Amino acid sequence: MEVILGIDPGSRITGWAAVGRDGRRLSRVASGAINLPARADLAVRLARLQIEIEAVIGRVEPGAVAVEDIFTHRNARSALALGQARGVVLAAAARRELPVFAYPPATVKRAVCGHGRAEKPQIQRMVQVLLALPQITPEDESDAMAIAICHALCQRAGTSVAHGERS
Repeated sequence: MEVILGIDPGSRITGWAAVGRDGRRLSRVASGAINLPARADLAVRLARLQIEIEAVIGRVEPGAVAVEDIFTHRNARSALALGQARGVVLAAAARRELPVFAYPPATVKRAVCGHGRAEKPQIQRMVQVLLALPQITPEDESDAMAIAICHALCQRAGTSVAHGERS
C-alpha cells in the first residue's frame, strides 16, 4: 500500500492526513492537526511546525507529499504567513527526499466534489464518503485528506505534476 501525506499548511493550524492507496481503494491511515501557539512569534510557530511535520513524516513514512498550491489571499500579511508555513512543509519533505506535489484549491475541490467551487461542509462530507469514515472530520483534517485524495486521483489519471518540475 502506498501512503500519500496530504498537508493543508497554516501558520496557526496545519492539517495533515496520511491516505493509503491500494489499487483503486483509498483509506485513512492517520490524520490530525498541528495547533501552533497563537500568541507566539511567527518564527517560533514555524520552528514548531517544522519539528511536528518531520515527526509526522517519520511516523507515517509516506511515499509522496501533496500540498495545497499557493492561491491569492485578501490579506497580504496572512498570505505571507501562509506562504512561509508552506515553505516549512516543502523543506521538511525535501529533507526526507520525498516528492512533493502541489494542487490549486479548485483542482482539489474538483477532484473530491466534482466542481471547483465546493464549500467546506461539502468537502468534509465527500471526504467522509470517499474514505468510508464513520464521521465527518474537522475542517483542517478534511482539507488535508482532500489534498491527498486529489493526488491519488490525479496520479491514477496521469495528471499529477511534481512541485519542483512546474514551469
